Amino acid sequence: MKNLKFSPARLSAKVSAALVVTALVPVIVQAQTPTLSNPTVSAILDGYYQSDDRLMAERAKGFGLGETELAFSASIDDMFYGKLTTVFESHDGESEVNVEEAFIQTMALPNGFTVRAGRFLSDVGYLNNQHLHTDSFTSRPSAYRAFLGNHYYDDGLRVSYIAPTDLYWAIGAEAFSGDSLRAADEHGEREFDSTGVYTAFTKLGGDIGAESSWQLGFSYLRNENGQSTPEEHDEDEHHEEEEHAEDEHGHSHSASYTGKNTYVADFVFKWAPNGNYKYQHLTLSAEYFRVNDFMAAELHDEHEEEDHHDEEEHHDEGGKDYHQAWYVSGVYQFSPNWSAGLRYGELDTQLQHEEHFDAQELKETELSIAWHNSHFSTVRLEFSHQNNTGFENAEKDNVITLQYVMALGAHGAHQF
Repeated sequence: MKNLKFSPARLSAKVSAALVVTALVPVIVQAQTPTLSNPTVSAILDGYYQSDDRLMAERAKGFGLGETELAFSASIDDMFYGKLTTVFESHDGESEVNVEEAFIQTMALPNGFTVRAGRFLSDVGYLNNQHLHTDSFTSRPSAYRAFLGNHYYDDGLRVSYIAPTDLYWAIGAEAFSGDSLRAADEHGEREFDSTGVYTAFTKLGGDIGAESSWQLGFSYLRNENGQSTPEEHDEDEHHEEEEHAEDEHGHSHSASYTGKNTYVADFVFKWAPNGNYKYQHLTLSAEYFRVNDFMAAELHDEHEEEDHHDEEEHHDEGGKDYHQAWYVSGVYQFSPNWSAGLRYGELDTQLQHEEHFDAQELKETELSIAWHNSHFSTVRLEFSHQNNTGFENAEKDNVITLQYVMALGAHGAHQF
């Protein structure tokens, strides 16, 4: 065995190198943990071509920029987490920038409680608390487009609680400003409540063996500013034009139909062989919305009088005191790179006029097929067929959409 000899200079160099590596280890570990000085940054690129317009949908005919997202998130300290999400969109050749999320959330409250404050997505329903780029279809169901302005985010406060039970059980309540869910006020004379929306929700879920899981949810939304007022109908023609324009372009993020009480029920079932969702999985989901009390007391009394005088006529024209909508959806990823989805939904609404109500009905069938080169890239082709009555601005029944969704940077896990 040869003798190993080190000169003082060589030994000093080796010791210095070891000290440098030792000093860098905490820095490398710290760089992997998002903190306020080192936030997680992610971007979502969403572009599309669509053959025609769809009712109340944000995507318009032709080439366009969908909800392209830039997000920053980090742990502020051991007590708080924060997130900022900005969204870039294109409509009619003009670009828009919106702040979709800007909130703080507690991380260390005892007994399963969490508080979130700022601007964030409401937790009503199944899809609403999820970002649009996670959807398996190019547009949200008609229920979301009509009653929640596509997806409802607002300034407010949420308190939620996860119970220590064998089944997953979460409950929560929210309070929001509710600006985007206000009933129309074309004369600008109405005094709205500054805190207009209150919600309550509960979600239950669990596993069925190693391959299946489910979740059942119930939500209630109270909209103090959701009822129509008699003054809205003094200029009937102007109100109709304004509403149809909003339906056609749909980029105001405001609800097209409002009411005082909204009830939502949702159910989701997921299956994957051996519980491995990477290569193959099936997701079945359904939601039902009912919006009650969209008429103010004066309008409701007038409607009942008219209905009493000519019940048959008003039955033909509509005259219900509620809106409702539902959908069922199935998405099957049959290989690591390919998935297909089928969704059917119906929307039943009432278009208010000065003396009566016209029934509106929309039936939509959507078929999509998507190619996923990886978890971060999706190219989707979708065919949708819409059949409607009472909507004047829908000229064509069939729409084809080609969409890409690409994720840059670190991105958090998706919701269940």
